[in-house]
Amino acid sequence: MHTHPEIKPNQSIALLQALHILTRDGKLNQDSRRKLKQVYHLVNFIEPLFNEIRAKYDNPTLVDHGAGKSYLGFILYDLLLKQESAGNVIGIETRADLVEKSKDLAVACHFERMDFQHLSVAESIVSSTIPEKVEIVTALHACNTATDDAIAFGLHKKAQYMVLVPCCQAEVAEVMRKNKANSLSKTPLSEIWRHPIHTREFGSQITNVLRCLQLEAAGYNVTVTELVGWEHSMKNELIIAKYTGQPRKNARDRLQAILTELNLQEMQARFLNG
Repeated sequence: MHTHPEIKPNQSIALLQALHILTRDGKLNQDSRRKLKQVYHLVNFIEPLFNEIRAKYDNPTLVDHGAGKSYLGFILYDLLLKQESAGNVIGIETRADLVEKSKDLAVACHFERMDFQHLSVAESIVSSTIPEKVEIVTALHACNTATDDAIAFGLHKKAQYMVLVPCCQAEVAEVMRKNKANSLSKTPLSEIWRHPIHTREFGSQITNVLRCLQLEAAGYNVTVTELVGWEHSMKNELIIAKYTGQPRKNARDRLQAILTELNLQEMQARFLNG
């Protein structure tokens, strides 16, 4: 029996040690405590969604896109799937060494319905190793365009839920910076991103606004909330999208209008796909 009140009672200590969240002698340092708190907080959001999906589908699949070291995937499997006879977790990651380590750990933990794929986004969309239908897509702290990659994958797979925690996002800010002179003469709104720090912050904010509109245009109901308890991270926005099949009427038009108004027309392919 472990002595850490912050560790869930049915959580495998051996797994937390293998993930280097716990030290070999079972200690939890400050950084690991923060990491575990963040993952648990996200698990609390995902668990009711997963239970709902499990009641509807015999063998649901959750894909963790841009899985990295797969803290989220492993802890989800350990807490929600280990005791079950069905349901799969697939981690998709572009770094081959992380994929191999995760595969080895899944075998060592006897997590038979957990798999890892070394694939790019484009490959993951068409790969025969990924099921035709995926029920839940997660992306935790997916940097820059990796959140968009997860959204593109989720849209293609008609995922019932997408759970996204975007990270740093520089692409939109870069386009704003490039077109700044033109924007300043075109619209007074460009004052919002005239100064570099504002360009960065507003660019990050507007990226998530565009992502939400993109999801709504594709038939998802979107909620955006703050991940409380992430006080050590500036990236504490959680986007949960539920597929309803009912696109929000004006979402696509609004998206188009914002891209035009902010001089971001070259981003159309990213946000207005489909």
